[in-house]
Amino acid sequence: MDKKLQHTDGNYLFNVDILINARTNPLALQYLLEILNNSDKIADFNIKSGLELGRTIDTLLRSAKLALNQESAPPASFTVPAKQAGKQPDQQPPRDSAPDIFGRIRQYIQNNQLVRLRTNRPGKQVSMPCRILNFDEAANSISVYHVDEKQVYTFKLNEIDEFM
Repeated sequence: MDKKLQHTDGNYLFNVDILINARTNPLALQYLLEILNNSDKIADFNIKSGLELGRTIDTLLRSAKLALNQESAPPASFTVPAKQAGKQPDQQPPRDSAPDIFGRIRQYIQNNQLVRLRTNRPGKQVSMPCRILNFDEAANSISVYHVDEKQVYTFKLNEIDEFM
């Protein structure tokens, strides 16, 4: 036998998983720490997993950083792909993908951000400053509040040429 392995000074290391019954993770951690700290036979310990403390703080910090990064970015302008007569969708790729546009629209709603819409209803092109009130992905429609006229309009996404 190897003499180095036999000489441990009476200290032994174990890796264990312990299941503690408690109402919350912090309470379970408190029970575990009390058990470990109240024993004179435990020289040291290292909790490697199971900690859920600080996750809410981490999530809030990540959200704040993301919002900060988006505020410092230059204003984005993008075009909603409109159906064009005689063209196949795969012949001309849209500037932004639909999920990206949908995410931007949701963000405009969440931030109550003022945007300029350029719409094209049959025979009538309009540019309006507005706030997006509602977005229905299933119906591909969007409701906006025209800030100058103080009126609500609903458009199909294929009637919108551009968000600025």
